[in-house]
Amino acid sequence: MDFLRPASWEEALAAKAEHPTAVPIAGGTDVMVEINFDHRRPEYLLDLNRIGELSEWEVGEENVLLGASVPYSAIMENLRTELPGLALASHTVASPQIRNRGGVGGNLGTASPAGDAHPALLAADCEVEVESVRGSRLIPIDAFYTGVKRNALAADELIKRVHIKKADGPQQYSKVGTRNAMVIAVCAFGIALHPETRTVRTGIGSAAPTPIRAKAAEEFLNAALEEGGFWESRKIITPSIAKQFAELASGSANPIDDVRGTASYRRHAVGIMARRTLGWTWESYRGEGRSSIEGVA
Repeated sequence: MDFLRPASWEEALAAKAEHPTAVPIAGGTDVMVEINFDHRRPEYLLDLNRIGELSEWEVGEENVLLGASVPYSAIMENLRTELPGLALASHTVASPQIRNRGGVGGNLGTASPAGDAHPALLAADCEVEVESVRGSRLIPIDAFYTGVKRNALAADELIKRVHIKKADGPQQYSKVGTRNAMVIAVCAFGIALHPETRTVRTGIGSAAPTPIRAKAAEEFLNAALEEGGFWESRKIITPSIAKQFAELASGSANPIDDVRGTASYRRHAVGIMARRTLGWTWESYRGEGRSSIEGVA
């Protein structure tokens, strides 16, 4: 196994073009586990740790440009307001040591359905900026996951950053594991309210071959909120709407039985998390409305 260590982004792209099978490594929290267990033995490792721009982020007017190697701990500390769902997901990642090393780029590159960042990214909505010596492009998150641990990257492309929409409403994230820390998700659920567009987006992890959105649940809820005037009134969502949303979210899952949990348990848990996170986010939205009225008064 040869170790390639470029000193700049341009050198990294050139190395990836020359060695398309090279496996990028930054935090190494996924790659090193696979190598140590002899599940993977790449011919080349492409070390990206010397490329400082991958660990930077920029808060714009509408989006956060998040470098592929920004560690989860930095997201938790610095981007709670702009990316609340991703910050909550970052809290659930393994241990403090791994949160100081791992980043969203690694989750996206590995494309495991159990990656903790995926549900939050799907719910928030984002685009993945990838680049090669041929140029750069933006891949919508909905088109990024192409199969079990497969993504839309070409062989010579690297992930540079993620363009994530800044939160314009409450977001939540929930994860079920076999214990409270250092655990791969049995299943996970993310939700984001987007009051500016009067829409709700979701993300489901570890309950299908790829990370997915609960689109049927979203469509039902978007219609129910609009027809019932909930966005303007901020009134409590009725139990029947919450129940139907949860059932549709559960039905969107396509899980398997494995050592962490059964398919039926995963479907049940997704429904429970969908109902609870909807309740939490909507109550926050209602609270924002009350605060605004009190401020005017």
